[in-house]
Amino acid sequence: MSTYSVTLPSGATWTPQFVQSLDEAKCIGCGRCFKVCPRGVLELVGLTEDGERISVDLDADDDDEEYEKKVMTIAKGELCIGCTACSKICPKKCYTHGAVEV
Repeated sequence: MSTYSVTLPSGATWTPQFVQSLDEAKCIGCGRCFKVCPRGVLELVGLTEDGERISVDLDADDDDEEYEKKVMTIAKGELCIGCTACSKICPKKCYTHGAVEV
């Protein structure tokens, strides 16, 4: 099997690397990846003591103690275009990407 590739106007071939997973144990919830993702693939959530996920209001004041920490999640992986911007900006190297086989 071969991988999905794109031929660029220059004639060069590019193989998109789509997001496959995110290591939440490493994630510090900084939101850098969320800000650079052009497609809305990611979502910031709060994790409670029991590991329950609760939504985080990005516009609200953050003094609420409902959650232990914030982490990024892959909310809509099907929207990923394979640019790897999230991985490039992540200070903790939380992301795993891979090519798609066709």
